[in-house]
Amino acid sequence: MSERKRIYLCLAHMSEAGLEQKYIKEAFDTNWVVPLGPNVNAFEEDLKNYVGEGREVVALSAGTAAVHLALLACGVGYGDEVIVQSFTFCASSHPITYLGATPVFVDSEKESWNMDPELLEEAIKDRIAKTGKKPKAIVPVALYGMPYQIDKIMAIAEKYDIPVIEDAAEGFGSRWQGRVLGTFGKFGVLSFNGNKMITTSGGGALVCDNAADKEKIMWYSTQAREAYPYYHHEAIGYNYRLSNVCAGIGRGQMTIVDDHIAHHKKLKNLYKELLAEVPGIEVHDNPDERYDSNFWLITLSIDPKLKIKGQENAYKTAVKGAIGGAAGVVHATDSAHTDCEPNDNVEALRMVLDKAQVEARPLWKPMHKQPVYKNAPAYVNGVSEALFKVGMCVPSGPCVSEDEVRYIVDTIKNAIE
Repeated sequence: MSERKRIYLCLAHMSEAGLEQKYIKEAFDTNWVVPLGPNVNAFEEDLKNYVGEGREVVALSAGTAAVHLALLACGVGYGDEVIVQSFTFCASSHPITYLGATPVFVDSEKESWNMDPELLEEAIKDRIAKTGKKPKAIVPVALYGMPYQIDKIMAIAEKYDIPVIEDAAEGFGSRWQGRVLGTFGKFGVLSFNGNKMITTSGGGALVCDNAADKEKIMWYSTQAREAYPYYHHEAIGYNYRLSNVCAGIGRGQMTIVDDHIAHHKKLKNLYKELLAEVPGIEVHDNPDERYDSNFWLITLSIDPKLKIKGQENAYKTAVKGAIGGAAGVVHATDSAHTDCEPNDNVEALRMVLDKAQVEARPLWKPMHKQPVYKNAPAYVNGVSEALFKVGMCVPSGPCVSEDEVRYIVDTIKNAIE
């Protein structure tokens, strides 16, 4: 078993045609090794054609940068409030704080695991009553690629005249009633991080409602320079444009995005088939025909009553490094527990899979339970906390084979007492 290669959660891979290398070579041959250039323009055009709906696209250095600039373009500033889904990665909420604003967290509904429209309207009414003004933006999130109930969210947003920033960073290619996510709201956020559906190694994009919004975002993303023959600035800008080299990778990746999505869906179906007869484990799926998830990550729910071998040792030892391949720098901790954590059987199964060279992770910990946001307003119904306790992400990337899924499922089965 020690010779088995590690099976990672989700890693994008290069196209077999090698188009990425072709476009990268062109960037070097023409000396366009800068945060603009022919590859950037062509990649934006590819993305524009892919998302459709008459939208414009700006390629940026990260999905987080896209969230930041969308908030800025919506007029978010110091002292404002922004409603954001609690069940998400921190990149959805951290940029709100960059602007001196306060995130207002809204919990999820059980079907999609995404923003609960009823709680959303409750939060809007309550914030207006408490602060005398409405939130400046609404940020729903396509958790693990699953679409949110965008029809209800947009109806509420239009009722109160609040712009919607769709965080589709995990949902590139996912659709709601046949329409690509990121094209419903004023802005749509995409991510091309190394673990996403396609990658530019790092990078992201902002889908804009019109050409004027695109121009504004491009201006902010290139240090907000004014039209003078020298550097003159009347607003604070940012260095957020995607590099021409990374955009070359993206151009190649766009030729295989549909293949990637089809592979993820195929693996989801295989997990569901192989785990169908295993009591206590459920694969999260599209709730109904309106939803068309890309299944960026495939997620399981594990019944608290299910017993896993070694469960008595869960959380006995504090983790000294981050869980996950490219997690970066973390602070070590001497405690194995927090006040909101996955159940013992979920952690035990993660440990079993890790020993078998399979990377698995808990679901995102809800933002309203993060210490850094302990003072932020939150409108909760218990759904995201309950899911966090029972949920797990399993490998689903383009490099994961059907035989590896069978191996993962066999490992899960053998781990059950």
